[in-house]
Amino acid sequence: MARPMQERAQRTRELLLRAAAEVFDELGYAGTSISKILQRAGVTAGAMYFHFGSKEELARAVIREQAADVRFPDEGDGLQRLVNMTQHLAAAMQRNTLLRAGVRLAVEQGEAGFRDYAIYEWWAEQFSRHLQRARELGELLPGVDETEFAQQLVAGYTGTQIMSQISSDRADLPQRIATLWRYLLPAIAPAEVIGRLDLSPRRLTTETVA
Repeated sequence: MARPMQERAQRTRELLLRAAAEVFDELGYAGTSISKILQRAGVTAGAMYFHFGSKEELARAVIREQAADVRFPDEGDGLQRLVNMTQHLAAAMQRNTLLRAGVRLAVEQGEAGFRDYAIYEWWAEQFSRHLQRARELGELLPGVDETEFAQQLVAGYTGTQIMSQISSDRADLPQRIATLWRYLLPAIAPAEVIGRLDLSPRRLTTETVA
């Protein structure tokens, strides 16, 4: 009996998380209310408070779990793998509600009254792994610090997606990311390495992202 109850509770939590992501994505933190989330999820307040004690807790969960649906393509190695990863994220940002909401809330959290840097550190760690592989492949210039550059890449990506969201509702995000790489790469990689990298959005923008 305990297992069906646990599974039902997990389904309810997932339903709330997805509903919250939809409303946060549409209205932002300030424009979202618990009642709007409950209406979207079709659950009672009691069910919500069993899992989340407040709107802030829901927002933190959406931020923390923003990449739960993202499945990166197993293509390339080193710097090419990292470029592919960022272009795949650009595609996901166009149609993955949980990711979009988590990114929006991470940017807006200051005005919401809380500050949680952990998700930015998490993304920097994901990028850093591919930069470390690029170092093993001899693709990086001697003075490049993989951890430091990963943090700058997160910052650059964050600013780029905000500008894209404002200018085109992220329709031009893949091209903006390609441009970002075009200017960043000379600072970290030799010309011969850059010359063999494919920065274009290519098919990654048409892949299905859950």
